[in-house]
Amino acid sequence: MIYSLTGIFLLRYIKFMTTTILCALAEPNRLRIVELLREGPCSVGEISKRLYLHQPQVSKHLRVLSDTGLVIANQVAQQRIYQLQAGPFEELDIWLDTFSQLWKGRLDTLDDYLQQIKDQPGDSDLGHRRR
Repeated sequence: MIYSLTGIFLLRYIKFMTTTILCALAEPNRLRIVELLREGPCSVGEISKRLYLHQPQVSKHLRVLSDTGLVIANQVAQQRIYQLQAGPFEELDIWLDTFSQLWKGRLDTLDDYLQQIKDQPGDSDLGHRRR
């Protein structure tokens, strides 16, 4: 019973996190920031310069990304250097994998069905009217 509840809570947590992550990434500038940070850690100024955004705008987006756990800031001298966090992306990957498995199963079933049709005798008559 404890294991069942653990699974239920884990799925609810993943669903909540996935929704939060997707909402954060739905904003185009935040997605651009995440894509930039994929290349490596950057400061707010660097992000602002490379994406042609105003610094306050970048800071606002980084706050949202930080609140969702997608990025973390490290203080280096007078700068905050932002980098991606793997955890939320792993959770998103787990959630997306459920769809991948679903479609893989459906496509395998379709492939089996098409193979059965192909192997049936008289398949040369398919699509032709009988006289």
